[in-house]
Amino acid sequence: MSLLVVGLSHRSAPVSVLERAALTMDAQVKLVQDTVAAEPATEAAVLATCNRIELYADVDKFHAGVAELSTLLAQHSGVGLDELTPYLYVHYEDRAVHHLFSVACGLDSMVVGEGQILGQIKDSLARAQELHSAGRLMNDLFQQGLRVGKRAHSETGIDRAGQSLVTFGLEQLAAGAAVGTWATGKKALVIGAGSMSSLAAATLARAGVAEIVVANRTYDRAERLARILTEGDDTDVTARAVPMDAVPGELTRADVVVSCTGATGLVLTAEAIAAAVEGRTGEPVAEIAVPEAPEAPRQPAAGTSLGTDENCPLDLAAEQSGFSVMGEAAVAGMAAAELEQHAAWVDNGTVDIREAGRRTPETVEADAELIGALAATAARTGRIPERRRPEPVAGFTRPAPALFLLDLAMPRDIDAAAHRLAGVRLVDIESLAEASADAPMAADVDQVRRIVADEVAAFGAAQRAAHITPTVVALRTMAADVVAGEIARLDGRLPDLDERQRGEIRQAVHRVVDKLLHAPTVRVKQLAAEPGGAGYADALRTLFDLDPETVAAVSRAVDSTTEKDRPV
Repeated sequence: MSLLVVGLSHRSAPVSVLERAALTMDAQVKLVQDTVAAEPATEAAVLATCNRIELYADVDKFHAGVAELSTLLAQHSGVGLDELTPYLYVHYEDRAVHHLFSVACGLDSMVVGEGQILGQIKDSLARAQELHSAGRLMNDLFQQGLRVGKRAHSETGIDRAGQSLVTFGLEQLAAGAAVGTWATGKKALVIGAGSMSSLAAATLARAGVAEIVVANRTYDRAERLARILTEGDDTDVTARAVPMDAVPGELTRADVVVSCTGATGLVLTAEAIAAAVEGRTGEPVAEIAVPEAPEAPRQPAAGTSLGTDENCPLDLAAEQSGFSVMGEAAVAGMAAAELEQHAAWVDNGTVDIREAGRRTPETVEADAELIGALAATAARTGRIPERRRPEPVAGFTRPAPALFLLDLAMPRDIDAAAHRLAGVRLVDIESLAEASADAPMAADVDQVRRIVADEVAAFGAAQRAAHITPTVVALRTMAADVVAGEIARLDGRLPDLDERQRGEIRQAVHRVVDKLLHAPTVRVKQLAAEPGGAGYADALRTLFDLDPETVAAVSRAVDSTTEKDRPV
Protein backbone atom coordinates (compact mmCIF):
# COMPACT_ATOMS: atom_id res chain seq x y z
CA MET A 1 0.00 0.00 0.00
CA SER A 2 1.14 3.57 -0.73
CA LEU A 3 0.30 7.09 0.43
CA LEU A 4 -1.60 9.29 -2.04
CA VAL A 5 -3.00 12.81 -1.62
CA VAL A 6 -5.35 14.54 -4.04
CA GLY A 7 -6.46 18.09 -3.31
CA LEU A 8 -6.76 21.73 -4.22
CA SER A 9 -5.72 24.88 -2.39
CA HIS A 10 -5.22 28.60 -2.79
CA ARG A 11 -2.03 27.77 -4.70
CA SER A 12 -3.78 25.74 -7.39
CA ALA A 13 -7.34 27.10 -7.60
CA PRO A 14 -9.07 30.49 -7.60
CA VAL A 15 -11.02 31.43 -4.51
CA SER A 16 -14.27 31.11 -6.47
CA VAL A 17 -13.60 27.39 -7.01
CA LEU A 18 -12.41 26.81 -3.43
CA GLU A 19 -15.52 28.54 -2.20
CA ARG A 20 -17.84 26.25 -4.18
CA ALA A 21 -15.85 23.14 -3.28
CA ALA A 22 -15.87 23.82 0.48
CA LEU A 23 -16.99 20.77 2.47
CA THR A 24 -19.40 20.82 5.38
CA MET A 25 -18.54 18.64 8.36
CA ASP A 26 -21.12 16.06 7.28
CA ALA A 27 -19.64 16.04 3.77
CA GLN A 28 -16.15 15.48 5.19
CA VAL A 29 -17.37 12.51 7.21
CA LYS A 30 -19.15 10.99 4.21
CA LEU A 31 -16.10 11.57 2.00
CA VAL A 32 -13.83 9.68 4.40
CA GLN A 33 -16.32 6.82 4.72
CA ASP A 34 -16.79 6.51 0.96
CA THR A 35 -13.02 6.63 0.40
CA VAL A 36 -12.26 3.67 2.66
CA ALA A 37 -15.20 1.83 1.12
CA ALA A 38 -13.67 2.29 -2.35
CA GLU A 39 -11.53 -0.52 -3.71
CA PRO A 40 -8.13 1.22 -4.02
CA ALA A 41 -8.05 2.65 -0.45
CA THR A 42 -7.79 1.11 3.02
CA GLU A 43 -7.19 4.25 5.11
CA ALA A 44 -8.27 7.86 4.60
CA ALA A 45 -8.32 11.32 6.19
CA VAL A 46 -9.56 14.72 5.01
CA LEU A 47 -7.78 17.99 5.72
CA ALA A 48 -10.26 20.80 5.02
CA THR A 49 -9.50 24.42 5.91
CA CYS A 50 -10.61 27.79 4.59
CA ASN A 51 -8.04 27.60 1.79
CA ARG A 52 -7.44 23.91 1.12
CA ILE A 53 -9.29 20.62 0.65
CA GLU A 54 -7.08 17.53 0.66
CA LEU A 55 -7.94 13.84 0.69
CA TYR A 56 -5.23 11.49 2.00
CA ALA A 57 -5.46 7.75 1.42
CA ASP A 58 -3.45 4.55 1.58
CA VAL A 59 -3.97 2.99 -1.86
CA ASP A 60 -2.75 -0.11 -3.65
CA LYS A 61 -2.79 1.38 -7.17
CA PHE A 62 -1.56 4.82 -8.18
CA HIS A 63 -3.69 5.50 -11.26
CA ALA A 64 -6.84 3.88 -9.95
CA GLY A 65 -6.34 5.78 -6.70
CA VAL A 66 -6.00 9.13 -8.48
CA ALA A 67 -9.15 8.49 -10.50
CA GLU A 68 -11.17 7.30 -7.51
CA LEU A 69 -10.10 10.06 -5.11
CA SER A 70 -10.65 12.75 -7.75
CA THR A 71 -14.14 11.44 -8.46
CA LEU A 72 -15.02 11.29 -4.75
CA LEU A 73 -13.79 14.86 -4.19
CA ALA A 74 -15.95 16.07 -7.05
CA GLN A 75 -19.02 14.17 -5.82
CA HIS A 76 -18.85 15.43 -2.25
CA SER A 77 -17.80 18.99 -3.06
CA GLY A 78 -20.63 19.41 -5.55
CA VAL A 79 -18.26 20.74 -8.24
CA GLY A 80 -18.28 18.69 -11.42
CA LEU A 81 -15.22 16.58 -12.13
CA ASP A 82 -14.73 18.29 -15.49
CA GLU A 83 -14.47 21.66 -13.77
CA LEU A 84 -12.57 20.49 -10.69
CA THR A 85 -9.88 18.44 -12.44
CA PRO A 86 -7.78 21.35 -13.79
CA TYR A 87 -7.22 22.64 -10.26
CA LEU A 88 -6.34 19.36 -8.52
CA TYR A 89 -2.83 18.41 -7.50
CA VAL A 90 -1.53 14.94 -6.73
CA HIS A 91 1.33 13.83 -4.48
CA TYR A 92 2.48 10.26 -4.02
CA GLU A 93 4.67 8.36 -1.54
CA ASP A 94 7.55 10.55 -0.24
CA ARG A 95 6.21 13.60 -2.09
CA ALA A 96 2.90 13.20 -0.23
CA VAL A 97 4.75 13.01 3.10
CA HIS A 98 6.80 16.07 2.14
CA HIS A 99 3.60 17.94 1.28
CA LEU A 100 1.87 17.28 4.62
CA PHE A 101 4.99 18.14 6.61
CA SER A 102 5.32 21.40 4.65
CA VAL A 103 1.66 22.17 5.32
CA ALA A 104 2.14 21.44 9.04
CA CYS A 105 5.06 23.88 9.20
CA GLY A 106 3.03 26.63 7.54
CA LEU A 107 5.17 26.65 4.38
CA ASP A 108 2.12 26.03 2.19
CA SER A 109 -0.19 28.44 4.01
CA MET A 110 -1.60 31.61 2.54
CA VAL A 111 0.33 33.45 5.24
CA VAL A 112 3.65 31.59 5.48
CA GLY A 113 4.47 30.36 8.98
CA GLU A 114 0.99 30.61 10.49
CA GLY A 115 0.44 28.07 13.25
CA GLN A 116 -3.33 27.54 13.11
CA ILE A 117 -2.87 24.71 10.63
CA LEU A 118 -1.51 22.49 13.42
CA GLY A 119 -4.87 22.55 15.18
CA GLN A 120 -6.63 21.76 11.93
CA ILE A 121 -4.34 18.78 11.27
CA LYS A 122 -4.97 17.53 14.80
CA ASP A 123 -8.75 17.82 14.26
CA SER A 124 -8.44 15.97 10.95
CA LEU A 125 -6.63 13.07 12.62
CA ALA A 126 -9.10 12.95 15.51
CA ARG A 127 -12.01 12.79 13.05
CA ALA A 128 -10.35 9.95 11.09
CA GLN A 129 -9.73 8.05 14.33
CA GLU A 130 -13.36 8.47 15.36
CA LEU A 131 -14.45 7.09 11.98
CA HIS A 132 -11.90 4.24 12.26
CA SER A 133 -10.45 5.25 8.88
CA ALA A 134 -6.98 5.97 10.28
CA GLY A 135 -4.75 2.93 10.49
CA ARG A 136 -1.02 2.72 11.04
CA LEU A 137 -0.07 4.91 8.07
CA MET A 138 -2.51 7.79 8.67
CA ASN A 139 -1.81 7.84 12.39
CA ASP A 140 1.94 7.80 11.92
CA LEU A 141 1.80 10.39 9.13
CA PHE A 142 -0.41 12.95 10.86
CA GLN A 143 1.16 12.58 14.28
CA GLN A 144 4.62 12.96 12.81
CA GLY A 145 3.35 15.96 10.83
CA LEU A 146 2.23 17.57 14.09
CA ARG A 147 5.64 16.92 15.65
CA VAL A 148 7.45 18.34 12.62
CA GLY A 149 5.28 21.46 12.69
CA LYS A 150 5.94 22.01 16.39
CA ARG A 151 9.66 21.45 15.84
CA ALA A 152 9.73 24.03 13.05
CA HIS A 153 8.07 26.63 15.27
CA SER A 154 10.28 25.91 18.28
CA GLU A 155 13.66 25.59 16.50
CA THR A 156 13.36 28.36 13.91
CA GLY A 157 12.04 31.88 13.57
CA ILE A 158 9.28 30.84 11.17
CA ASP A 159 6.83 32.63 13.47
CA ARG A 160 8.52 35.87 12.47
CA ALA A 161 7.85 35.09 8.82
CA GLY A 162 4.14 34.57 9.22
CA GLN A 163 1.14 35.31 11.34
CA SER A 164 -2.44 34.19 11.64
CA LEU A 165 -4.95 35.07 8.94
CA VAL A 166 -6.70 37.19 11.55
CA THR A 167 -3.63 39.33 12.24
CA PHE A 168 -2.76 39.57 8.56
CA GLY A 169 -6.34 40.52 7.73
CA LEU A 170 -6.42 43.26 10.36
CA GLU A 171 -3.14 44.63 9.02
CA GLN A 172 -4.74 44.83 5.58
CA LEU A 173 -7.73 46.66 7.03
CA ALA A 174 -5.40 49.10 8.78
CA ALA A 175 -3.77 49.80 5.39
CA GLY A 176 -0.27 50.48 6.67
CA ALA A 177 -1.14 51.93 10.06
CA ALA A 178 -0.25 50.08 13.25
CA VAL A 179 -3.15 47.77 14.11
CA GLY A 180 -3.15 48.95 17.72
CA THR A 181 -3.41 52.61 16.66
CA TRP A 182 -6.07 51.86 14.04
CA ALA A 183 -8.22 49.68 16.34
CA THR A 184 -8.11 51.81 19.50
CA GLY A 185 -11.57 52.99 20.54
CA LYS A 186 -13.42 51.24 17.69
CA LYS A 187 -16.56 49.13 18.14
CA ALA A 188 -16.32 45.61 16.70
CA LEU A 189 -18.95 43.11 15.64
CA VAL A 190 -17.77 39.47 15.46
CA ILE A 191 -20.13 37.12 13.63
CA GLY A 192 -19.55 33.49 14.61
CA ALA A 193 -18.18 31.92 17.78
CA GLY A 194 -15.92 29.19 16.43
CA SER A 195 -12.14 28.96 16.74
CA MET A 196 -11.36 31.54 14.05
CA SER A 197 -13.98 34.00 15.30
CA SER A 198 -12.75 33.55 18.88
CA LEU A 199 -9.19 34.25 17.75
CA ALA A 200 -10.39 37.36 15.92
CA ALA A 201 -12.25 38.60 18.98
CA ALA A 202 -9.25 38.03 21.25
CA THR A 203 -6.94 39.77 18.76
CA LEU A 204 -9.25 42.77 18.52
CA ALA A 205 -9.48 42.95 22.31
CA ARG A 206 -5.69 43.01 22.65
CA ALA A 207 -5.48 45.60 19.86
CA GLY A 208 -7.52 48.01 21.96
CA VAL A 209 -11.08 48.09 20.60
CA ALA A 210 -13.55 49.59 23.04
CA GLU A 211 -16.41 47.13 22.55
CA ILE A 212 -16.96 43.71 21.00
CA VAL A 213 -20.39 42.36 20.13
CA VAL A 214 -20.55 38.61 19.41
CA ALA A 215 -23.38 37.24 17.26
CA ASN A 216 -23.89 33.54 16.71
CA ARG A 217 -26.72 31.20 15.69
CA THR A 218 -26.25 29.37 18.99
CA TYR A 219 -26.67 32.16 21.50
CA ASP A 220 -25.05 30.22 24.37
CA ARG A 221 -21.77 30.01 22.46
CA ALA A 222 -21.83 33.75 21.74
CA GLU A 223 -22.52 34.44 25.41
CA ARG A 224 -19.66 32.16 26.48
CA LEU A 225 -17.19 33.93 24.19
CA ALA A 226 -18.36 37.36 25.37
CA ARG A 227 -17.90 36.29 29.00
CA ILE A 228 -14.36 35.03 28.31
CA LEU A 229 -13.45 38.33 26.65
CA THR A 230 -14.89 40.39 29.50
CA GLU A 231 -13.17 38.35 32.20
CA GLY A 232 -9.77 38.38 30.50
CA ASP A 233 -6.95 39.86 32.56
CA ASP A 234 -4.97 41.34 29.65
CA THR A 235 -7.71 43.64 28.23
CA ASP A 236 -10.34 46.12 29.40
CA VAL A 237 -12.75 45.46 26.53
CA THR A 238 -16.50 45.40 27.04
CA ALA A 239 -18.13 42.39 25.37
CA ARG A 240 -21.71 41.26 25.00
CA ALA A 241 -23.62 38.62 23.03
CA VAL A 242 -26.56 39.08 20.67
CA PRO A 243 -28.67 36.70 18.58
CA MET A 244 -28.15 36.59 14.81
CA ASP A 245 -31.34 38.52 14.09
CA ALA A 246 -29.79 41.51 15.88
CA VAL A 247 -26.92 41.76 13.34
CA PRO A 248 -28.57 44.41 11.06
CA GLY A 249 -28.95 46.80 13.99
CA GLU A 250 -25.46 46.11 15.36
CA LEU A 251 -24.02 46.58 11.87
CA THR A 252 -25.08 50.23 11.96
CA ARG A 253 -23.21 50.77 15.24
CA ALA A 254 -20.03 48.83 14.40
CA ASP A 255 -16.80 50.24 13.00
CA VAL A 256 -15.21 46.83 12.35
CA VAL A 257 -16.95 43.59 11.40
CA VAL A 258 -15.25 40.18 11.36
CA SER A 259 -17.28 37.25 10.05
CA CYS A 260 -16.36 33.58 10.02
CA THR A 261 -19.31 31.19 10.15
CA GLY A 262 -20.10 27.83 8.60
CA ALA A 263 -23.04 29.23 6.66
CA THR A 264 -23.50 27.99 3.10
CA GLY A 265 -24.99 31.30 1.95
CA LEU A 266 -24.18 34.98 2.46
CA VAL A 267 -24.45 36.31 6.00
CA LEU A 268 -24.09 39.97 4.95
CA THR A 269 -25.40 41.13 1.58
CA ALA A 270 -24.15 44.24 -0.19
CA GLU A 271 -27.59 45.79 0.34
CA ALA A 272 -27.43 45.25 4.11
CA ILE A 273 -23.94 46.72 4.24
CA ALA A 274 -24.99 49.74 2.18
CA ALA A 275 -27.97 50.28 4.51
CA ALA A 276 -25.68 50.12 7.56
CA VAL A 277 -23.25 52.67 6.11
CA GLU A 278 -26.14 54.93 5.15
CA GLY A 279 -27.46 54.64 8.73
CA ARG A 280 -24.05 55.74 10.04
CA THR A 281 -23.41 58.60 7.61
CA GLY A 282 -26.94 59.72 6.82
CA GLU A 283 -26.08 59.75 3.11
CA PRO A 284 -26.81 57.26 0.31
CA VAL A 285 -23.94 54.91 -0.50
CA ALA A 286 -22.65 55.12 -4.05
CA GLU A 287 -21.12 52.29 -6.04
CA ILE A 288 -17.64 52.90 -7.41
CA ALA A 289 -17.54 52.29 -11.16
CA VAL A 290 -14.31 50.56 -12.10
CA PRO A 291 -13.23 48.93 -15.37
CA GLU A 292 -12.96 45.17 -15.72
CA ALA A 293 -9.47 43.76 -15.57
CA PRO A 294 -8.53 41.62 -18.58
CA GLU A 295 -8.70 37.89 -18.16
CA ALA A 296 -5.38 36.11 -17.96
CA PRO A 297 -4.55 32.41 -18.13
CA ARG A 298 -3.76 30.84 -14.80
CA GLN A 299 -0.10 30.21 -14.13
CA PRO A 300 1.26 27.01 -12.60
CA ALA A 301 0.95 26.85 -8.84
CA ALA A 302 3.57 28.64 -6.76
CA GLY A 303 6.43 26.48 -5.60
CA THR A 304 6.05 24.06 -8.50
CA SER A 305 9.02 22.18 -9.84
CA LEU A 306 7.72 22.57 -13.38
CA GLY A 307 10.11 21.08 -15.90
CA THR A 308 12.94 20.69 -13.39
CA ASP A 309 12.21 17.37 -11.69
CA GLU A 310 15.37 15.31 -11.84
CA ASN A 311 15.19 12.23 -14.07
CA CYS A 312 11.56 12.86 -15.02
CA PRO A 313 11.06 11.23 -18.45
CA LEU A 314 8.47 13.81 -19.55
CA ASP A 315 8.64 17.40 -20.71
CA LEU A 316 6.54 18.82 -17.89
CA ALA A 317 6.99 22.36 -19.20
CA ALA A 318 4.81 21.46 -22.17
CA GLU A 319 1.96 20.18 -20.01
CA GLN A 320 -0.30 23.19 -19.44
CA SER A 321 -3.71 21.51 -19.24
CA GLY A 322 -5.09 19.15 -16.65
CA PHE A 323 -3.86 19.10 -13.06
CA SER A 324 -1.90 22.10 -11.85
CA VAL A 325 1.70 20.92 -12.02
CA MET A 326 3.38 20.29 -8.68
CA GLY A 327 6.02 17.63 -9.27
CA GLU A 328 4.22 14.41 -10.10
CA ALA A 329 0.86 16.24 -10.20
CA ALA A 330 1.04 16.48 -13.99
CA VAL A 331 -0.92 13.29 -14.47
CA ALA A 332 -3.83 14.67 -16.44
CA GLY A 333 -3.90 15.95 -19.98
CA MET A 334 -1.42 13.27 -21.07
CA ALA A 335 -1.92 10.15 -23.11
CA ALA A 336 -2.31 6.87 -21.23
CA ALA A 337 1.10 5.62 -22.37
CA GLU A 338 2.79 8.79 -21.13
CA LEU A 339 1.03 8.47 -17.80
CA GLU A 340 2.28 4.90 -17.45
CA GLN A 341 5.80 6.15 -18.08
CA HIS A 342 5.36 9.02 -15.67
CA ALA A 343 3.99 6.71 -12.96
CA ALA A 344 7.08 4.53 -13.26
CA TRP A 345 9.20 7.60 -12.60
CA VAL A 346 6.97 8.68 -9.68
CA ASP A 347 7.31 5.26 -8.08
CA ASN A 348 11.09 5.36 -8.64
CA GLY A 349 10.62 2.14 -10.54
CA THR A 350 9.91 0.11 -7.39
CA VAL A 351 6.16 -0.39 -7.83
CA ASP A 352 6.26 -1.57 -11.41
CA ILE A 353 9.31 -3.76 -10.78
CA ARG A 354 7.74 -5.29 -7.68
CA GLU A 355 4.44 -6.02 -9.38
CA ALA A 356 5.74 -6.93 -12.83
CA GLY A 357 5.27 -10.62 -12.26
CA ARG A 358 1.72 -10.22 -10.95
CA ARG A 359 0.22 -7.76 -13.46
CA THR A 360 -1.96 -9.13 -16.21
CA PRO A 361 -2.99 -7.64 -19.57
CA GLU A 362 -6.46 -7.13 -18.09
CA THR A 363 -5.20 -4.99 -15.17
CA VAL A 364 -2.94 -2.99 -17.46
CA GLU A 365 -5.85 -2.34 -19.82
CA ALA A 366 -8.14 -1.34 -16.92
CA ASP A 367 -5.55 1.11 -15.61
CA ALA A 368 -5.11 2.53 -19.11
CA GLU A 369 -8.86 3.09 -19.43
CA LEU A 370 -9.01 4.96 -16.12
CA ILE A 371 -6.00 7.07 -17.02
CA GLY A 372 -7.32 7.76 -20.50
CA ALA A 373 -10.71 8.86 -19.19
CA LEU A 374 -9.11 11.21 -16.68
CA ALA A 375 -6.76 12.65 -19.28
CA ALA A 376 -9.57 13.09 -21.80
CA THR A 377 -11.61 15.02 -19.26
CA ALA A 378 -8.80 17.44 -18.54
CA ALA A 379 -7.86 17.81 -22.19
CA ARG A 380 -11.47 18.64 -23.08
CA THR A 381 -12.02 21.28 -20.37
CA GLY A 382 -8.55 22.84 -20.27
CA ARG A 383 -7.86 25.51 -17.68
CA ILE A 384 -10.61 27.91 -16.70
CA PRO A 385 -8.99 31.34 -16.35
CA GLU A 386 -9.73 33.10 -13.10
CA ARG A 387 -11.66 36.33 -13.40
CA ARG A 388 -10.05 38.58 -10.86
CA ARG A 389 -11.82 41.36 -9.01
CA PRO A 390 -11.73 44.57 -11.07
CA GLU A 391 -8.76 46.80 -10.39
CA PRO A 392 -9.49 50.38 -9.25
CA VAL A 393 -9.27 53.18 -11.80
CA ALA A 394 -5.76 54.63 -11.91
CA GLY A 395 -5.58 57.74 -9.78
CA PHE A 396 -9.01 57.17 -8.20
CA THR A 397 -9.19 57.90 -4.47
CA ARG A 398 -11.78 56.03 -2.44
CA PRO A 399 -13.51 57.93 0.35
CA ALA A 400 -12.35 57.17 3.87
CA PRO A 401 -14.00 53.95 5.09
CA ALA A 402 -16.91 54.25 7.47
CA LEU A 403 -17.08 50.46 7.86
CA PHE A 404 -14.25 47.90 7.88
CA LEU A 405 -15.14 44.31 6.97
CA LEU A 406 -12.98 41.20 7.39
CA ASP A 407 -14.40 37.98 5.89
CA LEU A 408 -12.46 34.86 6.94
CA ALA A 409 -15.10 32.32 5.92
CA MET A 410 -15.02 29.78 3.12
CA PRO A 411 -17.46 29.90 1.43
CA ARG A 412 -17.60 33.64 1.92
CA ASP A 413 -19.93 35.25 4.47
CA ILE A 414 -19.83 38.76 3.01
CA ASP A 415 -21.02 39.67 -0.47
CA ALA A 416 -18.01 40.43 -2.69
CA ALA A 417 -20.05 43.27 -4.23
CA ALA A 418 -19.24 45.25 -1.07
CA HIS A 419 -15.82 45.90 -2.66
CA ARG A 420 -17.59 48.42 -4.91
CA LEU A 421 -19.31 50.35 -2.13
CA ALA A 422 -17.89 53.77 -1.29
CA GLY A 423 -17.09 54.09 2.39
CA VAL A 424 -16.46 50.35 2.79
CA ARG A 425 -13.16 48.50 3.03
CA LEU A 426 -13.58 44.75 2.61
CA VAL A 427 -10.76 42.26 3.09
CA ASP A 428 -11.65 38.66 2.24
CA ILE A 429 -9.83 35.42 1.48
CA GLU A 430 -9.26 36.45 -2.13
CA SER A 431 -7.72 39.82 -1.30
CA LEU A 432 -5.64 38.19 1.45
CA ALA A 433 -4.28 35.75 -1.13
CA GLU A 434 -3.33 38.64 -3.43
CA ALA A 435 -1.64 40.54 -0.59
CA SER A 436 0.24 37.52 0.78
CA ALA A 437 1.72 36.73 -2.65
CA ASP A 438 3.95 39.79 -2.25
CA ALA A 439 4.78 39.24 1.43
CA PRO A 440 8.52 38.82 2.10
CA MET A 441 9.79 35.39 3.08
CA ALA A 442 11.96 35.15 6.20
CA ALA A 443 15.40 33.54 6.02
CA ASP A 444 14.13 30.99 8.54
CA VAL A 445 12.00 29.42 5.81
CA ASP A 446 15.11 27.76 4.37
CA GLN A 447 15.87 26.24 7.76
CA VAL A 448 12.33 24.90 8.00
CA ARG A 449 12.66 23.37 4.54
CA ARG A 450 15.79 21.54 5.69
CA ILE A 451 13.92 20.26 8.74
CA VAL A 452 11.11 19.01 6.50
CA ALA A 453 13.56 17.24 4.17
CA ASP A 454 15.29 15.52 7.10
CA GLU A 455 11.99 14.49 8.66
CA VAL A 456 10.65 13.10 5.38
CA ALA A 457 13.77 10.93 5.02
CA ALA A 458 13.46 9.73 8.62
CA PHE A 459 9.75 8.99 8.22
CA GLY A 460 10.34 7.00 5.05
CA ALA A 461 13.09 4.98 6.70
CA ALA A 462 10.89 4.26 9.72
CA GLN A 463 7.97 3.18 7.56
CA ARG A 464 10.15 0.89 5.47
CA ALA A 465 11.70 -0.61 8.60
CA ALA A 466 8.24 -1.10 10.13
CA HIS A 467 7.13 -2.85 6.95
CA ILE A 468 9.63 -5.68 7.55
CA THR A 469 9.06 -5.99 11.32
CA PRO A 470 6.11 -8.45 11.04
CA THR A 471 8.25 -10.67 8.78
CA VAL A 472 11.14 -10.62 11.28
CA VAL A 473 8.74 -11.38 14.16
CA ALA A 474 7.21 -14.24 12.17
CA LEU A 475 10.70 -15.62 11.47
CA ARG A 476 11.68 -15.55 15.14
CA THR A 477 8.32 -17.11 16.07
CA MET A 478 8.94 -19.92 13.61
CA ALA A 479 12.45 -20.42 15.05
CA ALA A 480 11.04 -20.52 18.59
CA ASP A 481 8.50 -23.15 17.52
CA VAL A 482 11.26 -25.25 15.96
CA VAL A 483 13.32 -25.03 19.16
CA ALA A 484 10.30 -25.95 21.29
CA GLY A 485 9.60 -28.95 19.09
CA GLU A 486 13.16 -30.20 19.23
CA ILE A 487 13.35 -29.79 23.01
CA ALA A 488 10.13 -31.77 23.38
CA ARG A 489 11.54 -34.50 21.14
CA LEU A 490 14.75 -34.55 23.21
CA ASP A 491 12.72 -34.90 26.43
CA GLY A 492 11.12 -38.01 24.99
CA ARG A 493 14.38 -39.54 23.87
CA LEU A 494 16.35 -38.72 27.07
CA PRO A 495 13.88 -39.08 29.96
CA ASP A 496 16.67 -39.55 32.52
CA LEU A 497 18.00 -36.00 32.25
CA ASP A 498 17.43 -33.92 35.38
CA GLU A 499 15.89 -30.44 35.27
CA ARG A 500 19.26 -28.66 35.49
CA GLN A 501 20.57 -30.55 32.48
CA ARG A 502 17.42 -29.90 30.50
CA GLY A 503 17.70 -26.21 31.33
CA GLU A 504 21.28 -26.07 30.10
CA ILE A 505 20.31 -27.76 26.84
CA ARG A 506 17.38 -25.38 26.29
CA GLN A 507 19.58 -22.33 26.89
CA ALA A 508 22.29 -23.66 24.57
CA VAL A 509 19.84 -24.30 21.72
CA HIS A 510 18.21 -20.87 22.16
CA ARG A 511 21.63 -19.17 22.17
CA VAL A 512 22.61 -20.92 18.94
CA VAL A 513 19.37 -19.88 17.18
CA ASP A 514 19.57 -16.30 18.46
CA LYS A 515 23.17 -15.92 17.30
CA LEU A 516 22.36 -17.35 13.88
CA LEU A 517 19.37 -15.01 13.44
CA HIS A 518 20.80 -11.87 15.04
CA ALA A 519 23.03 -10.60 12.23
CA PRO A 520 20.59 -11.38 9.37
CA THR A 521 17.60 -9.77 11.11
CA VAL A 522 19.52 -6.65 12.16
CA ARG A 523 20.98 -6.27 8.68
CA VAL A 524 17.67 -6.84 6.91
CA LYS A 525 16.08 -4.08 9.02
CA GLN A 526 18.88 -1.72 8.03
CA LEU A 527 18.55 -2.61 4.36
CA ALA A 528 14.76 -2.34 4.44
CA ALA A 529 14.99 1.20 5.84
CA GLU A 530 16.91 2.36 2.77
CA PRO A 531 15.14 3.55 -0.40
CA GLY A 532 14.10 0.59 -2.51
CA GLY A 533 14.35 -1.77 0.46
CA ALA A 534 10.76 -2.97 0.37
CA GLY A 535 11.73 -6.17 -1.45
CA TYR A 536 13.76 -7.54 1.47
CA ALA A 537 10.63 -8.61 3.32
CA ASP A 538 9.55 -10.67 0.30
CA ALA A 539 13.05 -12.20 0.08
CA LEU A 540 12.99 -13.14 3.76
CA ARG A 541 9.57 -14.78 3.47
CA THR A 542 10.71 -16.73 0.42
CA LEU A 543 14.05 -17.89 1.86
CA PHE A 544 12.54 -19.18 5.10
CA ASP A 545 9.24 -20.32 3.55
CA LEU A 546 7.21 -18.22 5.99
CA ASP A 547 3.43 -18.52 5.89
CA PRO A 548 2.04 -15.20 4.53
CA GLU A 549 -0.99 -15.50 6.80
CA THR A 550 1.29 -15.75 9.84
CA VAL A 551 3.06 -12.54 8.80
CA ALA A 552 -0.30 -10.83 8.22
CA ALA A 553 -1.55 -11.95 11.63
CA VAL A 554 1.54 -10.49 13.30
CA SER A 555 1.01 -7.24 11.39
CA ARG A 556 -2.62 -7.02 12.50
CA ALA A 557 -1.64 -7.71 16.10
CA VAL A 558 1.03 -5.00 16.01
CA ASP A 559 -1.43 -2.51 14.50
CA SER A 560 -4.17 -3.22 17.04
CA THR A 561 -1.72 -2.95 19.96
CA THR A 562 -0.35 0.33 18.61
CA GLU A 563 -3.86 1.74 18.10
CA LYS A 564 -4.73 1.35 21.80
CA ASP A 565 -1.81 3.53 22.88
CA ARG A 566 -1.94 6.03 20.03
CA PRO A 567 -2.64 9.63 21.16
CA VAL A 568 -4.42 12.23 19.09
